[in-house]
Amino acid sequence: MDALIALVAAYLLGSVPFGLILTRLTGAGDLRAIGSGNIGATNVLRTGRRGLAAATLLLDMAKGAAAVLIVRAYLPGFEALAAAGAVLGHCYPVWLRFHGGKGVATLMGVSLALAWPIGLTYALVWLAVLFGTRVSSLGGMSAAVAAPLAAVVTGYANYAPVLAGLAVLVLWLHRANIGRLRAGTEPRIGAKG
Repeated sequence: MDALIALVAAYLLGSVPFGLILTRLTGAGDLRAIGSGNIGATNVLRTGRRGLAAATLLLDMAKGAAAVLIVRAYLPGFEALAAAGAVLGHCYPVWLRFHGGKGVATLMGVSLALAWPIGLTYALVWLAVLFGTRVSSLGGMSAAVAAPLAAVVTGYANYAPVLAGLAVLVLWLHRANIGRLRAGTEPRIGAKG
């Protein structure tokens, strides 16, 4: 029962669509009708409002971290389930007919909360690839793949299986991006058109 509570509570917290809420509150329109239609920070950036995109990124990270930390405080031992629930909630929110984001920011939040060395590795890989290539999707996917490896290397191998599963989910949700990367047509941040 505790495992189910941890999973469901984290899912519900992860499913809060901050990108959609912020764009609606500020008059930027329905995020689902803009760009890729996703509810994450990268799509919020397509509205031209960098502050909103930054706020979405931070809030999506925060909800992932909060899910893990709350479960750690009240149901210790189920943090990995909370991590999975929060990312699944963001990617498949029940409120939006299971059409959400791609999980990159929320996965960073849960990685930080599970163990700071994992989160730090995630952040460094994400930023290094993002600034090196200016391709948001490549940065996010690289960071997701780095997380389970970091868990093993830094002594948190118990979190590696769930992080590996979440990395596979992130790659699956980026399959269209992977196709564009292979074709050389994936857009770069700051590029026109």
